[in-house]
Amino acid sequence: MKKIYIFLLVLISQSFHGQNNFPYDVVLTPVTVSGLPGLHSYAYGQHNGKWLIIGGRKDGIHARQPFNAFPGSQNNTDIYVVDIATQQTWSASVNSLPTSIKEQLQSTNMNFYQDGNALYIIGGYSFATSANDHITHDKLTAVDVSGLITAITTNASISSYFKQISNPNFAITGGQLGKIGNEFYLVGGHRFDGRYNPMNNPTFTQTYSNSIRKFEIYNSGTQLSISNYSSITDAVHLHRRDYNLLPQVFPNGELGYTISSGVFQIAVDLPFLYPVDIKASGYFPQTQFNQYLSNYHSGKACLYEATLNQMHNLFFGGISQYYYQAGNLIQDNTVPFVKTISRTTRTVTGDLYEYQLPVEMPNLKGAGAEFIPNKNLPHYSNEVIQLSNITANEFVIGYLFGGIQSASPTAFTNNQTGLTSADPTVYEVKLVKNTSLNIQTIDGQNPFSVIVSPNPTYSDTLRVEFDLPYETTVNYIISTLDGKIVEEGDIEEIHKGKSGMNFDVSLVKTDLMIITFIFDNKFYISEKVIKKQ
Repeated sequence: MKKIYIFLLVLISQSFHGQNNFPYDVVLTPVTVSGLPGLHSYAYGQHNGKWLIIGGRKDGIHARQPFNAFPGSQNNTDIYVVDIATQQTWSASVNSLPTSIKEQLQSTNMNFYQDGNALYIIGGYSFATSANDHITHDKLTAVDVSGLITAITTNASISSYFKQISNPNFAITGGQLGKIGNEFYLVGGHRFDGRYNPMNNPTFTQTYSNSIRKFEIYNSGTQLSISNYSSITDAVHLHRRDYNLLPQVFPNGELGYTISSGVFQIAVDLPFLYPVDIKASGYFPQTQFNQYLSNYHSGKACLYEATLNQMHNLFFGGISQYYYQAGNLIQDNTVPFVKTISRTTRTVTGDLYEYQLPVEMPNLKGAGAEFIPNKNLPHYSNEVIQLSNITANEFVIGYLFGGIQSASPTAFTNNQTGLTSADPTVYEVKLVKNTSLNIQTIDGQNPFSVIVSPNPTYSDTLRVEFDLPYETTVNYIISTLDGKIVEEGDIEEIHKGKSGMNFDVSLVKTDLMIITFIFDNKFYISEKVIKKQ
C-alpha cells in the first residue's frame, strides 16, 4: 500500500524572508499555438523570438513493462519552429538527415545548451533502428539555430545545418549541459542501454555518470571538435539525474550553476533534497539545506535581484516527494505528480530558503517541461534574468511549453500510464508587482549534527558523536577524494539526543577520506578526515 506521511518536522512559518524579498505574483496564461503537438523531455533553442523544438516524446510517462516502455513510434521525429508572437508553427522531419543525426535528434532527455547561434545537443535515450535496441547516444551535435529556423520556415533543405561527432563520454541521458567561461559542463546523468525494467531484471545496463565532465568546443566552418577534456567524480553528491540545473549569480557576483534535487539516492529510491553548487573553482554540496517542493526536471526560471543581492529560482509543477494539502506539508514516498509552484532564494549571506507560492499549475503537469525565457529582458550570459534592471510593474519573463500531464498523482506508481499524456499547452509566464504578498517559508535547515574525532587520525578507529533531534535511520558512506565509494552501511543503536560510537575506517587506504552520514533518508552530512598511514 502507498504510505503517506505528514512531515511534521518541516515547520511552516510566516517569515520576514517570505514577505518582502520577491514582491511579485506569478501569473500563467495559456496561449493557443496551432500545429504544436504535446511534447516532453525535448531540447530547444531560440532566435529573434522564434523557438526551435527538437526531440522529446509524444506520449506520457513511460510504462512500467519493458515491452511497453519508450516505444519508438512515440519518438518525436519532427523539428518544430514556433513564432510565439504570431502563434505560428512550421515543421520538418528528421528522416531526411543521416542516420546517426536523425536517431539522436528524436531521443529523450538530451543534454543541451545554446551558445550564441549554436545549439549543442549531447546524448539522449531512444530506440535506434540502426542498433535495433534502445540506446544512449554517444554524440555531440551542433545545430545552426538561425539557419535551421530559416530553412524550416521556407520549406528548404535542412541537411546543412548540423554537425556531429562521437565520443563515449557523450553517452549521457538525463543530465544537463551548461557553460562557465570557455568550458562546457556536462553534469550528472547516466548511460542507460536496453529496455527499462522496474524490477531490475537484466533487460538493460545502467551506469551513473557521478561526474562533472568539462571540455571546450571548437565549432567553425565544417569543423566540430572538443579539447581540454577533464572530469570530476563524486559517487555520493553527483549521483544525480533528471534534475534541474539552475543558472546562478552567486553573492560575490560569480556566474555558475546549482544542481537542484534529482534522483536516485544510493541506498533508497528517493530523490536527493539538498542542492550542489557548481563554480569554476569546483562543486560544493549544500547539505545544510533541503529543498522539498520540486524534485524532478521541470520548467524553471532564474532571476537575480542585484540591489538586495538575492538569487531567486521558480519551479513549475512536476514530480515531488512533498506537496501541500490543506495547509500541511505531506511526505509521499511514491513521489507523485504535483501542481506546486515554488521558489528558492539565496540571500546576500548565502543562506537558502524555500517558499510555496499561492498559485498552482492548472493541473498535474510540468514534469519534463521547459521554460523558454524572454530574451528581450535584460539577462546574464547564462540566461539569468536581471530583475533589478526591470522597472515595469508587470512583464512576461518567458513561456512554459509541454511536459507530462496526468489525471492522477500516482499514475506511474499504479502503472496507469494511460492516464498521462504529453501536454501541448504553452503558458505565458508573467510577473506582476504585489508588495503585500505574505508567502509561507519552509524550514529546510538540516537539524542533525556530527562530530568526528580525532582529525587527523593515526588510527583505524574514529570516535563519532551524534546529536539527533528525533530517532531515525542512520546510514553512512565512506568515499575517497577521487569520488569512489569504499564502504557503505547502516548504523544501529543511535538514539534521539546525544550519543556516540567507535567507527572503523580500516578499509580506507588513502590519506584522505570523506565520511557521509545520512539521516532519515533525507539529511546528509559529509566530513573530510585525514588518515595518517
